[in-house]
Amino acid sequence: MVNEYERGVILTLGKYSSTREPGLTWIFILTQKMFMVDIRITTVDIPQQEAITKDNVPVGINAVVYFKVEKAADAILKVKNYSYAISQYAMAALRDVIGGVELDELLTARDKIALEIKTIIDKATDEWGIDVSDIKIQDIEIPADMKRSMAKQAESERERRAIVIKAQGEAQAAENIAKAAEILKATPGGISLRTLQTIEKLQPDPSKMTVFALPIEVMEGLEALAAARRENR
Repeated sequence: MVNEYERGVILTLGKYSSTREPGLTWIFILTQKMFMVDIRITTVDIPQQEAITKDNVPVGINAVVYFKVEKAADAILKVKNYSYAISQYAMAALRDVIGGVELDELLTARDKIALEIKTIIDKATDEWGIDVSDIKIQDIEIPADMKRSMAKQAESERERRAIVIKAQGEAQAAENIAKAAEILKATPGGISLRTLQTIEKLQPDPSKMTVFALPIEVMEGLEALAAARRENR
């Protein structure tokens, strides 16, 4: 019985004769032999590989290969153990590709690197009747000292961004203060009133006294404000 997800490859007297489709099938046991091939998507784990990146950083990396048998006869006749062969080929391709990229690219362009590995493996396994549908890079391990360096770099970058944001805020605040000063300057007595409001907020405790040396411009402003009020009366 050949299941729906299988194909049966028939050898008659040691030679390929046919591929049986799902359903009930008959073979002559004395002269024929049937190999069952699963055509569902299968996964193969690539164990952790030690590789050296282009910038000479040792990394440990593992991945998973997803593949499917498209031609059952080729998968049986052209390769002894296609799952093992794919695993070994994927290990070699993984080390070759990692050796051609720098660590920063490996960490940030994981999907791009996986696609490059998939293309290499898919090209080699095409003649085996196998289609590699996807490769996923799972874990990337880097040396402990490299992790500490990357953490310090990230911290420095955050501090730099904080300084830039603070400087931008101060620049905007200074711009707004300058606009407010221009408005107060154009208003008779405006600067004087603002000065008095600021003095009032500085010392809310009435039992204490604060002495300020006011510039002459403030006194002139107060006089101008008083004169304006007299005119309005």
